[in-house]
Amino acid sequence: MTITVKDVAKRAGVATSTVSRVINDHHSISPATKKKVRKVMEEMGYVPNKTAQNLGKGSANAIGVILPPLDSKERLGNPFYLEIIEAINEEAHKHGMATAIASARDFDHLLLNVKQMHLQRQVDGFILLYSDRSDPIVDYLTKHKIRFTLVGQPYRHEEKISYVDNDNQLLGKHATDYLIRNGHKRILFISNTTEEILYFERYFGYQKALMLAGLDVFPAVTLLGPEDYMHFGDHLKETKATAVVVIDDIFALRIIQLAELHHYKVPDDLSLISFNNSIFATLTHPYLTSVDVAIPDLGRHGIQALIKQLKEPDQPSAGLRVVVPHKLVERETVLDINEKKD
Repeated sequence: MTITVKDVAKRAGVATSTVSRVINDHHSISPATKKKVRKVMEEMGYVPNKTAQNLGKGSANAIGVILPPLDSKERLGNPFYLEIIEAINEEAHKHGMATAIASARDFDHLLLNVKQMHLQRQVDGFILLYSDRSDPIVDYLTKHKIRFTLVGQPYRHEEKISYVDNDNQLLGKHATDYLIRNGHKRILFISNTTEEILYFERYFGYQKALMLAGLDVFPAVTLLGPEDYMHFGDHLKETKATAVVVIDDIFALRIIQLAELHHYKVPDDLSLISFNNSIFATLTHPYLTSVDVAIPDLGRHGIQALIKQLKEPDQPSAGLRVVVPHKLVERETVLDINEKKD
């Protein structure tokens, strides 16, 4: 039989209203009474009906986590999302909140999922794990004044959006500076996306580092389709590049394979640095030199910013920006060609 509030109240010798207040951790109940009632609840195996409580409070007590469209194997297998979701779940649990995932293959279906979660009041707010210029979801959330935070820098509505991010322009500059310090003068920037804002920010950082060093800046090498991959070797030959900055670790592994197909060995012939410092950085040799973007911190700060909005709806939070620091992890894919000259 299902254990009810009345059963707990009878065993504990208190009113049903007292049990309800203990469940909600109400300040009017003494610590001794809370301890006694909770002990009875544990002994009887009573589990509070959270759905009923939330309906009564007009709150879902849950947060929607929105993934980008999972339209490629790289995104489906990207450990960034698993790592950040784990941090979000852990932080949400500390605040007594659950999480629900919104995912789809494209933006149209993703927007339908988000609308359903909102209209059915399944969640109290959202955290987006990407920033894409083709994204209709930020517009929907902003238009309907739904509480949300963004992991990444927004394309628009910056003055209205609370967001958490690394300084991706600084990331791109630091990665390129590291290659320059190791003697490289002809450096390329390689990406498999041109829609996410981190691509623009990291590429701007790459450009800034080279311009400040008085070195040639090359157009970004964007490998989006099969024909782009066919011309990869031509880019290396024409530019005489000795090093590359790659948009993330997963794509960096593909670039290493692609370079080898064109008879370039990493790092002997071509040095490489990437971003995220994911599990892929040390799966195969050579281990990737990578910029650690502190993924768990992005998740924790993102959820904290959202919960603050939910708990303090009257407090201004629009335009809040939290910058998470990064660090460069040196491994095996960058060759110091200064030593060769010596």
